[in-house]
Amino acid sequence: MTDTPPNDLATEASIDDIDAARDIAEVPAVELINTVAVHLLSAAAVKVGLADDPQQQTDLDEARKLITALAGLVTAAATEIGDHHARPLRDGLRSVQLAFREASAIPDAPGAGPGEKYTGPVN
Repeated sequence: MTDTPPNDLATEASIDDIDAARDIAEVPAVELINTVAVHLLSAAAVKVGLADDPQQQTDLDEARKLITALAGLVTAAATEIGDHHARPLRDGLRSVQLAFREASAIPDAPGAGPGEKYTGPVN
């Protein structure tokens, strides 16, 4: 059996993975939490119909999942990231919760909407 040289693409991918791990290791937790929350918020906004093409992009089942995940993250992280960072995330969360309520043909009972088990009823 002969030794085969490592695949150059695999080696480059491994180096990229190491660089990415180093990069992410240097990012403060508050920035990572905010980044994830903003991605969830943006995706939820699109799915509730607040994007360029609501006819094609609205998907309330997907929006419910995204909003619930966002609510859990924001609620759990609020004390860790501080009010300065949590307040705008809570405001955005409330906005997509309200947009969901408006877009839904069959409204959820108060407290049963997406994320409301974490945030309480949104009116």
